[in-house]
Amino acid sequence: MKNQQTKSAMVPAAADAGMDYSVSPCINVCVMNPQTALCDGCQRSLDEIAAWGSAGEAQKRAIWQLIRQRRAAR
Repeated sequence: MKNQQTKSAMVPAAADAGMDYSVSPCINVCVMNPQTALCDGCQRSLDEIAAWGSAGEAQKRAIWQLIRQRRAAR
């Protein structure tokens, strides 16, 4: 997983252009997958979901990057 996080840090700024990281990734399909420990809808962990409301911009951006990695790995 560490390699994936390193790769996400190398994503060109243009790939993030126009992305509003303050928007919640929730799509109202709230089902926790026991095998992945991620929500099947938004691809966040319970810790990420719980932290979202008080997360700063940098933390939300990091969570969104993890979500994109998880979706790409499916």
